[in-house]
Amino acid sequence: MGAGDIMAEFTLPAHSRITSGDHYPAPEGASNVRVFQIYRWSPDDDDNPRVDKFEVDLDECGPMVLDALIKIKSEQDSSLTFRRSCREGICGSCSMNIDGTNTLACLKSIEDVKGDVKIFPLPHMPVVKDLVPDLSNAYRQLASIEPWLKADGDAPEGEERRQSPAEREKLDGLWECVLCFSCSTACPSYWWNGDEYLGPAVLLQAYRWVADSRDDRTAERLDALDDSFALYRCHTIMNCAKTCPKGLNPGQAIASIKSEIASR
Repeated sequence: MGAGDIMAEFTLPAHSRITSGDHYPAPEGASNVRVFQIYRWSPDDDDNPRVDKFEVDLDECGPMVLDALIKIKSEQDSSLTFRRSCREGICGSCSMNIDGTNTLACLKSIEDVKGDVKIFPLPHMPVVKDLVPDLSNAYRQLASIEPWLKADGDAPEGEERRQSPAEREKLDGLWECVLCFSCSTACPSYWWNGDEYLGPAVLLQAYRWVADSRDDRTAERLDALDDSFALYRCHTIMNCAKTCPKGLNPGQAIASIKSEIASR
């Protein structure tokens, strides 16, 4: 079984049985219709979990999956719940599982999906409601790596902390992460050990500060990461790089942390 097969097998949240839900037809006369199958669950609803089907007239809809979700919520079912903000792929809010892959709804083109568009919350996370996962544990883990610059002295008055172009280049592929957690929730190691393993999103963030020439606490950061569960539960399955909607490679960042620790 390859990495892609593993990801496809575990796309649904951990509920014992998902039933067919309501069907919302497109407006009369619509000719360019796509069906969106959307996971629904609410702690206040007896009829769940279920998958509702919404027919959307694409002639009256924007090109991205997020456009369709907003249209559905505005015109067909106002109770549909999901996160979104920037609509530009820079906030990470609208991460969800679309067509079997974790991604950002604002960057996923409807045309890239063949057949019905199937939308579920990020897998292997507690569900708050519908497409909203509970990210409390992920953000607690993020806070644990202290993702901010730690410098022993103050910057020169009126000046920035300078880096050479070569030093700045080391941060490329790291700073672009928008903390959507698509990678962590596609990682089997995180599914199995999410209470202790930090996961690819948080470890990429950790390496972003290890690699920063302006930070003076590299040794302290590496000591904190040198843990059999926090770091070494990574088994280089590489679902993280495959699913990242920003094209980043968290697996490479994790390997770099291991290399930094081994070379001390």
